[in-house]
Amino acid sequence: MPVIAPVPATRRARIPAQREGADGVMAAETTVAGTTVDHLTETYRAHYRSLLGLAALLLDDTASCEDVVQEAFIRVHSARKRVRDPEKTLAYLRQTVVNLSRSALRRRILGLKLLSKPMPDMASAEEGAYDQLERDALIKAMKGLQRRQREVLVLRYFADMTEAQVAETLGISLGSVKAYGSRGIAALRVAMEAPR
Repeated sequence: MPVIAPVPATRRARIPAQREGADGVMAAETTVAGTTVDHLTETYRAHYRSLLGLAALLLDDTASCEDVVQEAFIRVHSARKRVRDPEKTLAYLRQTVVNLSRSALRRRILGLKLLSKPMPDMASAEEGAYDQLERDALIKAMKGLQRRQREVLVLRYFADMTEAQVAETLGISLGSVKAYGSRGIAALRVAMEAPR
């Protein structure tokens, strides 16, 4: 029994096909499965600049255009077995350049949206010192409040809770939260307006 050796996967397989010629004799025809590396290299040499021009129309900087075209050739090289007709290699490359350019533009737009907004002008040293004094005075005034008043104000205004949430957290009635809150604010107002 003869041994049939498998064709290595790395070589291009030529698929014979039977075709009847004009004289009625069956002739073997061979087709190449996929684009060859040599054909892709020739396409690179012949069409690199035109593909670069295509990318330049879609993008605005040369470096991005070159990156997109190089990436397109890399992707087509990786998927060359899927390009069954070598004549369609250029069309496949053009489509890949367009798709990669779109992706690059999407990333730029997303990057611009995610960029932090510019910092506002910095406050002067005097303003910073004044703000610090006000914070210190507020903290001192908060420490002078009754415990329940301080708890209600901290939860309501610093933790941003609703009155119902404060009542549930502290285990007191909603009316008590309102009473402690209004008394606490009145006491803070008096303490903050007092001469320092």
